[in-house]
Amino acid sequence: MQTTEALKRKIQSAQDLLSVVKTMKALAAVSIRQYQRAVESLQEYNRTVEMGLQIALKKMARDIPPARKAAVNRVGAIVFGSDQGLCGQLNAMIVNHALEEMNAMEIRKDHRSIICVGMRPADILEDMGQPIMEILDTPGSTAGITPMVQDITLLLEEWRFKRQVEHVYLYYNEYISGANYRPKTLRLLPVDQVWLESLKKKKWESRTLPMFTMDWEALFGSLIREYLFVSLYRAFAESLASENASRLAAMQNAEKNIEERLEELFGQFHSQRQMVITEELLDIVAGFEALSGKEKKTLKLKTMKGGA
Repeated sequence: MQTTEALKRKIQSAQDLLSVVKTMKALAAVSIRQYQRAVESLQEYNRTVEMGLQIALKKMARDIPPARKAAVNRVGAIVFGSDQGLCGQLNAMIVNHALEEMNAMEIRKDHRSIICVGMRPADILEDMGQPIMEILDTPGSTAGITPMVQDITLLLEEWRFKRQVEHVYLYYNEYISGANYRPKTLRLLPVDQVWLESLKKKKWESRTLPMFTMDWEALFGSLIREYLFVSLYRAFAESLASENASRLAAMQNAEKNIEERLEELFGQFHSQRQMVITEELLDIVAGFEALSGKEKKTLKLKTMKGGA
């Protein structure tokens, strides 16, 4: 049976661990809100980009060519995960989703150019026999997302001109609410022609169409680059929010388990302490009874001697 001192040490360790878990839980909750705000701020920016594309498409000199269902032989993929652990099945979920999607397209493993954002998904993919072209660190805050997006944009240009990769997909976890998220696929390139056609046909909100004086090709190219920026930024923010949501769920479970363990340890401690107190009281009673018995015996002897 454990001593009270050993139980005290275990209780102290559990309380210290509970304090760390609560701190991580609070940080995860704050981070979720930070990335949520980043996603919300993109909505208005994305709307502005779409309106610009709408005007440019309405002034387009030719019709948008119909989408062709050409065979996809090579594909570029960006898989968003995490560098840190304690986030449940987040990385395994998105890796399995990405592999299922690419397998469904019947793309050979050596024809897949894959970038992993985070070490964890890269490790899982390599364990499954999928080669990785490059691994990027996950940004620690919203301030670090923009430079990462710019780096990936340069990599996309290299894919197109050096590797002849025309089809690029983003695989990331989309944040829902609380501690919930789900895997999502977004085709980044080529830009969805059906979507462009719908923008062109969409009714303008006011009676007057805005004018532009710059070259149409330059304007359209700039707007498409902004669309790519928004899509990549959103993928980063959603993935980071999902990572912290998963970590929040893990910390909530850990907090519950530690509290249950503390309750059990406190129960053992109080039981052990009560047992020690009881044993001490019994020793006192036994000692008192022994002394009382000895005094009675001495008194009896004295009485017998006095009678004699």
